Amino acid sequence: MKRVVVTGIGAITPVGDDVKTSWANMLEGRSGIDYIKSFDTSKHVVKIAGEVKNFKPELRVDPKMARRLDRCVLLSMWATVEAVNDSKIDFNNCDKADIGVIIGSGIGGLLTWEEEHTKFMNHGPSRVSPFLIPMMIPDMTSGYIAIHYGLKGPNYTTVSACASGAHAIGTAFREIKNGNAVMVISGGAEAPVTPFALAGFTNMRALSRRNDEPQKASRPFDVNRDGFVIAEGAATLVLEELEFAQKRGARIYAEICGFGATGDGYHITAPAPDGEGARRAMERAIKEAGIVPGQVDYINAHGTSTDLNDKYEAKAIKNCFGEHASKLLINSTKSMTGHTLGAAGAIEAIVSIMSMRDGRVHPTVNLENPDPECAGLDLVPGRARDAKINCTISNSLGFGGHNATLCIKSFP
Repeated sequence: MKRVVVTGIGAITPVGDDVKTSWANMLEGRSGIDYIKSFDTSKHVVKIAGEVKNFKPELRVDPKMARRLDRCVLLSMWATVEAVNDSKIDFNNCDKADIGVIIGSGIGGLLTWEEEHTKFMNHGPSRVSPFLIPMMIPDMTSGYIAIHYGLKGPNYTTVSACASGAHAIGTAFREIKNGNAVMVISGGAEAPVTPFALAGFTNMRALSRRNDEPQKASRPFDVNRDGFVIAEGAATLVLEELEFAQKRGARIYAEICGFGATGDGYHITAPAPDGEGARRAMERAIKEAGIVPGQVDYINAHGTSTDLNDKYEAKAIKNCFGEHASKLLINSTKSMTGHTLGAAGAIEAIVSIMSMRDGRVHPTVNLENPDPECAGLDLVPGRARDAKINCTISNSLGFGGHNATLCIKSFP
């Protein structure tokens, strides 16, 4: 079996249009959640979201082509260009048949679907764009990135709601580990801040309605949480087989060493009681990494700011780690970014890597009154914390009962 390392990272989030800016703002505890500016919310109950700021895709994608791509793909491409440049890979010196692309997206081109459906209803079938289908389908994130760079290795998209990005990285890890590729461009992307999606999530009562205080709306593990904040973004990681990376002299950020994927088999939206499925995902990732629970230093939690997710994830951590659970540093990136759905697992994998690199863990903001059901865990409230981190796990849990955990270690 091959060892798999991370050699490039890129991201665009509600708190920054690259990794450096996003990470700096996270360490400062700055929220990217605000009033929605991309459309009129006067008829909506919820009026807040985590939107990326001043996005100009034409800076990295040909303007003509940009008009033929959904915002989800454009966000993914933006993050991918940063990650590829960061890795300093020269694809012309590689066998492109050995390089794959696996990007996760829970929804895909929802904005395009909404806009074209409006045309269809108002003006008839002849007005629907011929690019509707390739703009809408979720796999176009992976497809377009591969086309852009001419990559011909394993190419597909994982769709598992909010676990999509983590599943993408986990399956990319396995493709390389099993010898099916020497490099995979992997991550997640989502652009769900649309009128239709906002209405749907609102009506299922999943979203926070704290419109008067947008930056305090996402409150993971806080007793006064009232739902998650929908958000958009993308993150991409360049994963390589260790020997391939070393041979080309690549800088190595970290090593992906374990992946756990489980299903709840319980409910379409609610997690299994006590986080039973999440616990098993963590146990599987730890087992594949060849470590024991006591060697994990930090957990980037799924931490959505919803009632059931937070208390059941907390119970899953306690049940998985036992006495060691109280010694772990645990935080929620979503407290600042909001919930980027299919992109979340990839963004949070990068956060985990940056935490190991810099020896700092960002705070869980708005954690003012911890839920008693989450007691006994160090959820890093208030300010960033300095800490030596050698091993971390990142959890992602999705509607439908999908659980994905990545285990990442420092390198060497």
